[in-house]
Amino acid sequence: QVQLVESGGGSVQAGGSLRLSCQASGLTFGNYDMDWYRQAPGKEREFVARIKRSGDSTNYADSVKGRFTISRDNGKSTVFLQMNSLKPEDTAIYFCHTVRVFPRAEYWGQGTQVTVSS
Repeated sequence: QVQLVESGGGSVQAGGSLRLSCQASGLTFGNYDMDWYRQAPGKEREFVARIKRSGDSTNYADSVKGRFTISRDNGKSTVFLQMNSLKPEDTAIYFCHTVRVFPRAEYWGQGTQVTVSS
């Protein structure tokens, strides 16, 4: 079965950096676009970043543009999120996500906590 396992979360001060990883298994990784989402306490889950299956196209939420970078290593079935210049409002649980188009299925990781203190 498909599994997405995030790691790399933690606690940092504002202005610091973290690098999240998501290890995928149970799928042909290079055939899937990959996303990062996040959910802050009391808020809905929101899109953060996406990378196309080939790695040559990315897009970001406006709130993280210029600070976060999504990348992938198809040989290691891993997607990364480099987060720089972190702000307290980046505090959330970060989730790895992908979708199989047909038959449609949606996959989420268990999430990794990121806490940014001011």
